[in-house]
Amino acid sequence: MKVQMNKKKTILIVDDVEINRTILAEIFKDEYEIMEACNGVQAMEIINSKLEISAVLLDLLMPEMDGLQVLEEMNRSKKINRIPVFLITAADSEKKLTEGYNLGAIDVIRKPFMPHFLKCRISNVVELYTHRNQLEIIVKEQVERLDRLNQSMIETLAAVIEFRDGESGEHVKRISGLTNILMKEVSDTYPEYHLPESEIDKISRSSTLHDVGKISIPDSILNKPGRLTKEEFEIMKQHTTKGCEILQTIPDIMDEGIYKYSYDICRHHHERWDGKGYPDGLSGNEISIWAQVVSVADVYDALTSERCYKKAFSHDTAVQMIVDGECGAFNPKILEVFTAVADRIKK
Repeated sequence: MKVQMNKKKTILIVDDVEINRTILAEIFKDEYEIMEACNGVQAMEIINSKLEISAVLLDLLMPEMDGLQVLEEMNRSKKINRIPVFLITAADSEKKLTEGYNLGAIDVIRKPFMPHFLKCRISNVVELYTHRNQLEIIVKEQVERLDRLNQSMIETLAAVIEFRDGESGEHVKRISGLTNILMKEVSDTYPEYHLPESEIDKISRSSTLHDVGKISIPDSILNKPGRLTKEEFEIMKQHTTKGCEILQTIPDIMDEGIYKYSYDICRHHHERWDGKGYPDGLSGNEISIWAQVVSVADVYDALTSERCYKKAFSHDTAVQMIVDGECGAFNPKILEVFTAVADRIKK
């Protein structure tokens, strides 16, 4: 196995016949750095290293690990998506070539080699892949930048809510953490509620905006030390729909998933399993699973937090109150999960 490094783009030639490697190396040596492997095992060591490989010229028939096995390994590691592979063959085995194409090979190099034609074909593909890979990096950076912008906007809105509600800023962090724990457990326990971790992360972040509508509630009601009157409570209930109105003004600068979850959670985190919640009187699984989970998280945190109108309940008391239905009706499956992770929540 020969390994050389410089600033040129690198081509890996994989062939168990030395003369074939020598001929191909001679064709490309002026424009590319050449690396050689005499079998598939050596080839995979190079491909899986930190070196940047711009193209692989791969013989199909080799000892230890043949060309098709190399392609299978490159598929498993996703390397095939970033590195173009050209199959080297003297045989016209349609079956093997078809398998190679199905495994992601770009083209076939037939022996004997035609230098000028070969250089043009490979150079064009290498440039195409280089531009595509660079574009993927740019897109990834833009997505990450948008994600940071979304997170910054969520944190800013959450901070405004906490300031209006007389909180320290910890409430929304706790809600996000509780939501994450409960959603993961619900997802793992019940197949009908299963969601990928990326979606659970979005739900957890979206949960911090559940009370964004409180921005529009008068201070005299929001921070009243005593019990709300019936009329005041009706105004307080409007924070669910007012929050949705606020979110409707910013969907274009929000991740689509974050917006969808935030809107639904904001509107429905006070709905109840028995239909006695607000604002829409939804019941059962008419309420999304994420809104149901945030509802439990919100009630638990409200019970265990000291407010201007009440002292904090202990963890055990709060859990028992929720399970006993003292705070409204919840999905029995969520309650089962809630009690199962109660110790983790306490920590």
